[in-house]
Amino acid sequence: MMRDAPLPIIALLRNPGSAEKLSLSDWDLLVRQARRAGLLARLDVLLKNQGVAIPCQAANHFMSAQIYATQFAVSLHWEIRLIKQALNSVAVKPVFLKGCSYAIAKNRAALGRVFSDVDILVDREALAATEQALSAAGWMPAAELDDYDQKYYREWMHEIPPLQNYRRGTAVDVHHNILPLTSRHCPASKKLLEHSVEINGEWLLSDIDRVIHSAAHLFHEGEFDAGLRDLSDLDLLLKEFSIQPHFWRNLIQRANELKQTVPLYYALRYTRLILHTPVPDEVFAVEEARSCGKLKLKLMDALFLRGLMPDHESCNDRWTGLARWVLFVRSHWLKMPFYLLVVHLSRKAYKRVIGKDQH
Repeated sequence: MMRDAPLPIIALLRNPGSAEKLSLSDWDLLVRQARRAGLLARLDVLLKNQGVAIPCQAANHFMSAQIYATQFAVSLHWEIRLIKQALNSVAVKPVFLKGCSYAIAKNRAALGRVFSDVDILVDREALAATEQALSAAGWMPAAELDDYDQKYYREWMHEIPPLQNYRRGTAVDVHHNILPLTSRHCPASKKLLEHSVEINGEWLLSDIDRVIHSAAHLFHEGEFDAGLRDLSDLDLLLKEFSIQPHFWRNLIQRANELKQTVPLYYALRYTRLILHTPVPDEVFAVEEARSCGKLKLKLMDALFLRGLMPDHESCNDRWTGLARWVLFVRSHWLKMPFYLLVVHLSRKAYKRVIGKDQH
């Protein structure tokens, strides 16, 4: 679903300078779309970098988002320090993931980025020690889980149940992989840990692995509430890292090693289609040749070109709800084999009806 004229938020992510042409009604719509996408603070930075004057009617919204993002960044670094301090007692060096890693590395994808929890990756053999140390420091299970939910997390998924600090209310997700163990596309986590790098005193995935993880999270996990923000992350990461020698070749090779060629292809396709990310033609052609067939690709376009838009009425059409539902089912299909999927979705549907769905 490609529109004749891009949405205001898409137009500005492609070219912030185009804001000079916006009417007041366009600015009003932009604020609404950006707020739903979690991109108000990022757009504020991008617009200011271009020297764009934001009309006073919209300026307060951007300023408020930026103040919150700035305060969030201060709190985040304090939380990182406390997590490290807790894990030092058991000699575990966490690898920080996603938005947290962008902030530590000062990647462009950290611009105006806020998120609900800190994600860390540790060796699976260190899970028990990690959980025990975090518990001693005040991070407790965020919800009471029954036996099935415990089994879901601890035997099938790539993370233990979420933890929340009882003093500050902050959350940490402890991962031992980037995809569920039941997924046929699950990579070897040791390959990720072996290539981790130390930046500004913290351990992160390598630059290329950060791109691949971002692609895997967006196009495998099925979490589209912040889909456009995550696509913008990929756009900024690709632009930032592509100046490295042999970046594109190394990216494709690494995706093969980690069994992530499909989400990488979708990342390249939809950043290019939606945000006009400058992916070289030759790279795109190679990945497209190895992708799904034309019929399936048309279906995926119909789904992703809707699902990746902000969840706002101005961005939806009559098929958006169906597209998001199909993407939700697809994400579970990718997570687990059919016999587990039927049981899990049936149970999930029942718990949602009675108001006790936890994941």
